[in-house]
Amino acid sequence: MRTLHENHHVDSASICHRTAWRPKRLLHIVLGTIADAKLLDQGIQRNLISIFHPVSIRRFDRRPPADSYCEALYPFCPTGDRDGRFPYIRDSDVVSVYRLQTPVWEFKYGDVLGKFHIMHDAIGFSSLETGANYTMEWYELFQLGNCTFPHLRPDMSAPFWCNQGAACIFEGIDDLHWSQNGTLEKIGEFNAMAQWVQDDNNTGIYYETWTVRSDPGPNATVWFESYDCSQFVHRTYRKLTELGAKLSSRSQTNYTKIYLYSGEPTYLGNDSAIFGQPALKNLAADIRRFYHAFRPHQSIFELAFSLLEAYHDVVLDKSFYLYYNFEYWHLPMKPPYVQITYEEVPLP
Repeated sequence: MRTLHENHHVDSASICHRTAWRPKRLLHIVLGTIADAKLLDQGIQRNLISIFHPVSIRRFDRRPPADSYCEALYPFCPTGDRDGRFPYIRDSDVVSVYRLQTPVWEFKYGDVLGKFHIMHDAIGFSSLETGANYTMEWYELFQLGNCTFPHLRPDMSAPFWCNQGAACIFEGIDDLHWSQNGTLEKIGEFNAMAQWVQDDNNTGIYYETWTVRSDPGPNATVWFESYDCSQFVHRTYRKLTELGAKLSSRSQTNYTKIYLYSGEPTYLGNDSAIFGQPALKNLAADIRRFYHAFRPHQSIFELAFSLLEAYHDVVLDKSFYLYYNFEYWHLPMKPPYVQITYEEVPLP
């Protein structure tokens, strides 16, 4: 196991004989400085060259096909291009850029989530030459819940994740939808971006709900960044600026952030390191037990009991298991534990 600043040798035999595994009870030995440290993980030596905060989201060479087990209640990108291909636009064209924002699941619940500032973000484009309008948004292939918590399948030892996210581009901007329920505002112009969108979409493929910080203060350490619809919007705005677009907004550019507050995280390992090792069966069982409280399709009675379980784990035990870049981390939680904010992120 390792924290973000240290490497440790884990006494796996002592873990195996514990009836209730908790990371804070691990016996570990600091092996050296960050520059020279090596992690011994079930006899496998791993080099740790350097650590940066926050942990960088992993990029991939290509997008894998989604597992057939994963099913969406509402199909992803039903009328648009699911591969993030932007329509051809002539270099001589002038394209207006629109900031779009509306409450999450507004089509089903109206402004209910908007009252809690839980918003979905997208970008609109309008061609001066053709008059065509396009909407571009990045979101979950299988809804937010599946990207935030896994499925516990009886035929698999490791939790199973349906957590891909992708860009969807479709023709038209639903002016009424965006303007009445959130924001539709022209913020700039551009004329070259299509290849970047496809490259970004093919290499950054997994959705991450949580931003993990050390505390709510302005000088807090960010351990992990989210990778969601608003982050895609921010990346796109930065790319537009690089391409020469001039962006400006008449209104404050606020975005939803969902924070976890934690002390220094401890690295636990990937699926094969944890769930494929008999010596770590108690750790594997504890991770499955933790996520059991967040399983989908619960009855009202089950949900009430699960909320009590989650409160006990996160607030009383101050413990949270984070899945990030296909690896598990333990978060020693701190007050205020979880927070949803609606904060300004200025245009670049």
